[in-house]
Amino acid sequence: MSISPLMPVYPRCGVRPVKGDHCHLIDEDGTRYLDFASGIAVNLLGHSHAGLIGAIQKQAETLMHVSNLYGSPQGEALAQRLVDKTFADTVFFTNSGAEAVECAIKTARAYHQHEDGDSNRTELITFTNAFHGRTMATISASNQEKMHKGFYPMLAGFQYAEFDNLESAKALVSDKTAGFLVEPIQGEGGIRPASDAFIQGLKALCDEHDLMLVFDEVQCGVARTGKLYAYEHYGIEPDIMASAKGIGGGFPFGACLATEKAARGMGFGTHGSTYGGNPLAMAAGMAVMDAVANEEFLAEVTEKGERLRSRLEQFIGNYPDLFDFVRGKGLMLGIRMKVESRPFFVHLRDNHQLLTVAAGDQTLRVLPPLVAGDAEFDEFFDKLSAGAASFDPAAS
Repeated sequence: MSISPLMPVYPRCGVRPVKGDHCHLIDEDGTRYLDFASGIAVNLLGHSHAGLIGAIQKQAETLMHVSNLYGSPQGEALAQRLVDKTFADTVFFTNSGAEAVECAIKTARAYHQHEDGDSNRTELITFTNAFHGRTMATISASNQEKMHKGFYPMLAGFQYAEFDNLESAKALVSDKTAGFLVEPIQGEGGIRPASDAFIQGLKALCDEHDLMLVFDEVQCGVARTGKLYAYEHYGIEPDIMASAKGIGGGFPFGACLATEKAARGMGFGTHGSTYGGNPLAMAAGMAVMDAVANEEFLAEVTEKGERLRSRLEQFIGNYPDLFDFVRGKGLMLGIRMKVESRPFFVHLRDNHQLLTVAAGDQTLRVLPPLVAGDAEFDEFFDKLSAGAASFDPAAS
């Protein structure tokens, strides 16, 4: 048998973590890596947060799974907390970000196919270089051929506009349009924040044409940008929003949030999940909210993000042939490079034990745990400096 027991869909590297310690991962051979990837914006409280671990342990001793056919005190409590802290009136819990986006797509279409709606409105306008997940619907929502290859035909019902170009989006609005699906800050696309004018313009188009504004905040949500959710930076509220990654702090779950109006088509039998909203996930979510959903913590993330960005902007000036500029919000930062970012990301990982994440548009993602402090930032710059000094783009 030539195929590996783990289906070979990931190009797995030689790093093999078996333990986490605050902001570090420890390999099976004892090597310590500074983790400024955070499981791609998942481990927002690091790898050994006592409150998160304790909540999961306590819940595991009590009840791990129960069918959604029964009442859910745990789910009701977390849903109410999210409702109280956001624009939303109702929440559906999922197991992942892709599932949360799937639910958001269904919710947007169901709004129009409700008895009071226009059943011809089935298309969502999405945006270039977006990443919404790896299911058939979410890859269809992306214009990226590399995700389509091998899985044709794509699902119908998506039109692609240019990201951060309001006129491009406006030109695609028709009598078939159900709404817009957009990442307010593109993650995989290169840590690209949308402009205020673009997001506010999409909101105005939705108000004008009774369309759904659907935000994918799977990567940028849950305190990552210094706000509980990134939509707060833009002075508007979406109708529907997908959340995941950081919401569980490392435990796999996600959520689709919606206003009462937007969710009018999501009645009994329209959606479901065997594991969605399980008590273990709800315990993890409550522990995360305990830690991050307060002004003091969010202000700390903002301050750390400004400090990290300032140091990065000073640092990249030392290597004008390697780095271009820094962009992002809070502790969701990207270094736009003048060369391909993936070889440099590999160099940092393999030679300097620094974990970052490559992204589109020649961008290196810097996504530290939100609990990182001065010691971790100093270590990051020591490793980044050594990595930049020893990197040879021509040899990569």
